[in-house]
Amino acid sequence: MYQSPARSLCSALSSLCCAPAATSSSSSRLLRSPAPVKRALSSPTRLASASSSSGLPRSVCAAAATSLAVHSMGNSTSRLYSALAKTLSSSTSSKHQEYLEQTDPELLDPIDPKDLLEECQIVLQKRPARLQRDFVDLRTNSARRHQPIRVMQWNILAQALGEGKDNFIQCPMEALRWEERKCLILEEILAYQPDILCLQEVDHYFDTFQPLLSRMGYQCTFLPKPWSPCLDVECNNGPDGCALFFLKDRFSLVKSTNIRLTAMKLKTNQVAIAQILKCNETDRLFCIAVTHLKARNGWERFRYAQGADLLENLKRITHEAEIPLIVCGDFNADPTEEVYKEFSTSSLNLNSAYKLLSADGLSEPPYTTWKIRPSGECRHTLDYIWYSQHALKVDSALSLLTEEQIGPNRLPSFNYPSDHLSLVCDFTFNEDPDRLL
Repeated sequence: MYQSPARSLCSALSSLCCAPAATSSSSSRLLRSPAPVKRALSSPTRLASASSSSGLPRSVCAAAATSLAVHSMGNSTSRLYSALAKTLSSSTSSKHQEYLEQTDPELLDPIDPKDLLEECQIVLQKRPARLQRDFVDLRTNSARRHQPIRVMQWNILAQALGEGKDNFIQCPMEALRWEERKCLILEEILAYQPDILCLQEVDHYFDTFQPLLSRMGYQCTFLPKPWSPCLDVECNNGPDGCALFFLKDRFSLVKSTNIRLTAMKLKTNQVAIAQILKCNETDRLFCIAVTHLKARNGWERFRYAQGADLLENLKRITHEAEIPLIVCGDFNADPTEEVYKEFSTSSLNLNSAYKLLSADGLSEPPYTTWKIRPSGECRHTLDYIWYSQHALKVDSALSLLTEEQIGPNRLPSFNYPSDHLSLVCDFTFNEDPDRLL
């Protein structure tokens, strides 16, 4: 059930610190040397955690939580923790409207991303520190007239699928618990502070991402799949779908289009969101789109048809590339597939941003997803950020995790919340776009 807005901080912290302790097999993994990101913890928080792990009564945990609330947190942080705690529990889709009415972002205080990041780190105190990734500078000229546009693309793994369908045989079930995995997802987003965020497999939009991100200044849009596989899982949180978020202080929405993709003239279960935004600093228009194409081997022609349909929609929306375009998505397609070739040769003059990280600028990364299922190990490049190379340039791109960082059990894990890696790029407008036409 969703938590009442009046839920107390003490109750929220009690539910967090008294969660079941990790098994002994996982504990050794959690004690590895930390990554560069430091999880700062107050001594009352450590006391509450110690009480939980030693099996002390809930009252002791609650007392520690109360001490933390009184001695370590100001009023604004206490309100923030209460807001975070309200998103800890799952519920059915029938409760979504009730939850939205309770948490109208226009009536709530803004959230400072730094405060939310700190609270996520407190929840994650028993987990390894976030894995270090660095931005690769791709600029040929260090001069920059305008602030870059940071775009983040990520399939975050639907909670219902992770727990009920995907069968990651090397990932302990406790690593998938939403109460902590949610904070890992938020930590990844908050660490990179995207101006535009494109997500797939979002099944906690109404109870987590929309309430929190809207209070951080994002305008939020969600488009569920018509027949989401999440609904087949008992105790699901509603359908999964694509979500698009942009900072309202940086961009103004000009037009938003929801697209249900077709294949061979038939409507399919896959969707896309396309929005034309105006950059408030430059007054330049551009289009941002997010999608998630059909998964599984044997569906290559189906994905090709979906991709072709998406391109036709985007040609119409951008007036045949008159408006610059960025397309983010989990295409479920390796670079050898026809849908990839269709995008790379489109009249929209698109390039894949992550190719620029390769030595020749022509090769995609070796993987954007890496997991182990009963059928075997799956390592593929499926996720992309496409952009209009005549009008936009990539200033930098976030490096991917190495095999050593990912570890032998692959993804997801206690270290990383999804089976897909996030992609992050900084874009700027070309000053002379006609030069590349």
